[in-house]
Amino acid sequence: MASASVGFQCPECVKEGHKSVRQPKRFTGARVSFRALPVTLSLIGVNVLVWLSIVLTGGGGSRVADFLAIRLQGYCLTPDGGFAVPNDVCRASGYTWMPGVDDGALWQVLTSTFTHVSIIHLAVNMLSLYMLGSFLEPIVGRLRFLVFYLISGLAGSALVVWASTPAGSTVGASGAIFGLLGVLVVLFVRAGQSLSPLLPVLLINAGITFFGNGISWQGHVGGFIGGLVVAWIFTTFRADRKAPLQWAALGGFALVLLALIGVRIALF
Repeated sequence: MASASVGFQCPECVKEGHKSVRQPKRFTGARVSFRALPVTLSLIGVNVLVWLSIVLTGGGGSRVADFLAIRLQGYCLTPDGGFAVPNDVCRASGYTWMPGVDDGALWQVLTSTFTHVSIIHLAVNMLSLYMLGSFLEPIVGRLRFLVFYLISGLAGSALVVWASTPAGSTVGASGAIFGLLGVLVVLFVRAGQSLSPLLPVLLINAGITFFGNGISWQGHVGGFIGGLVVAWIFTTFRADRKAPLQWAALGGFALVLLALIGVRIALF
């Protein structure tokens, strides 16, 4: 028997009572949890490890960074720099070909979102990721948070491929982080909350995006739009009612982004 506020209850009665109590859920359908931030900290860890591998292999001149950064057009790496010559000509001359998305380096659409060369770039992005993750991961759940990050990064890469210089390369988690900011905006709106607390953050980041030096506005804008879309999907198709539709819509959006990248490759 188990002690209760009124007398005692048998173990079977306690189990049945627990089954009949509905577990609290968020409006996105994810169950409430107050555990640590395994996904946020894991993402930060991966970013730091990639940065360390770049530092240990030459920093700004690291071939690891060249391999992971996203660019539409590949280039021929020579002792005198990189040149836009055909792959076969480059290899026949004994030089190293650094692939781009146009010749099959599709991994770059995601690896670039984990790649940093500058310690300041890494520190700013990881601080932003930690702050946003501390708020979002407990609210939306671990798997959803990971999906938000990855698809937002993919959306940022899609716009980079379409709107950046073909020979230029882009690195950084900013696109995925801007996606998380877009997720936050949608959650505030769907919860009926005022956007006033977010306006200073949005304005500051907009200023950095369009007026900062060396900033990929394509990655920021694409990631932000991606975050808006995935958050709309997750809040419209609630997990406790329409989970199959939710995941189907999310998968469809990811396929659309991949298709856009494919079309750009075909047109290049």
